[in-house]
Amino acid sequence: MTVAAVLAAAMLALGACGSDSNEDARSTPAPAAAAGEDLGAIKTYLLEHSDALAASTATLAERGARYRALAESAGFDYTALLDTRREELRAAIEDMQATWQTANPQYEEMEGVVAGVPELSEFDVIIDAGADGSDPENAVPFDVELPSGKVLEQPGNFFFLTETSLFGTNLDFQARGVKPDLDGDGAVDFGEAVPDADAVFAFTRDFAAQAKALDEAARAWTPERADALQALVTMTPTMSEYFGQWKNSRFIAGAKADEQAFAASSRLQDIEDILGGLVLIYDNVEPAVAEADSAQAQQTGRELERLRDFAVDLRRKEQAGARFDAEQADTLGAEAQTRAEAIAGQVSQAAAQLGIELES
Repeated sequence: MTVAAVLAAAMLALGACGSDSNEDARSTPAPAAAAGEDLGAIKTYLLEHSDALAASTATLAERGARYRALAESAGFDYTALLDTRREELRAAIEDMQATWQTANPQYEEMEGVVAGVPELSEFDVIIDAGADGSDPENAVPFDVELPSGKVLEQPGNFFFLTETSLFGTNLDFQARGVKPDLDGDGAVDFGEAVPDADAVFAFTRDFAAQAKALDEAARAWTPERADALQALVTMTPTMSEYFGQWKNSRFIAGAKADEQAFAASSRLQDIEDILGGLVLIYDNVEPAVAEADSAQAQQTGRELERLRDFAVDLRRKEQAGARFDAEQADTLGAEAQTRAEAIAGQVSQAAAQLGIELES
């Protein structure tokens, strides 16, 4: 299914979800907000990020189109471009990389809401979490059509596609037979890449379309208490997966890394961003949790903040030059997962006490 077809299906599904939600709202009134509970703040936070992501990916798509025009002007002879217009080529690629670096935290900071809310979670699969067709259970629900007419079937999520093409970690998306020595020093360092222009054009075009669709869906979404609690229960206990990706990335494994993604930005930064968003969600729903058990609600909030601070501390150490090995990554990931599962369990218990049924 092409991205255009996915967008159409998503809008139909969103309309159907809206109808069901309206019927439910008429038959089962929402509980009165607890003093200090602010679900609207969660939506405001989401919209700030979805709007920013839509803008950044639109810029990325514009730069992807300009990059393709540059390649086309040389007959897609990338070696000739390196020989005669190296600085222009380098600037075009580095501009796209910088835009990607801007877009990444804009999504990660809101991922807790997007991936955690059933009404929006399909966008997380498409944008950030979906696998390629080799993993049918978790594969993205779309194909990508290149300008040549070639179709890449279920190639993976858009952050994966854009990162691995722009930073050169997936050779399938690179110009063939080209040494990507962008600075002309005779060596190829990380980040020096000459991506295939057709691939970049299609990936950035479709990424921008999906980011815009997410922004529209976010605007149509009406947050409920159950959404906030569901997001916390779904997204908090994912630490072992994230730390595993960090372990397999170049930030731990170096040149031996078998993880193509999480190379331009450390997975620790993503973990920090995700947990920061979850803290915001909890802060705004905590007054409702306190209706079930005030002391427990405060403890859960403290434990979630400590988990975030744990990730922040690790990231700061990494930025300062500390290097961790695979065994340390496993140990740290296990600790984070244990903490996260305890927090999720506490939130689940509070939801049950409030009479809210969450998806398992």
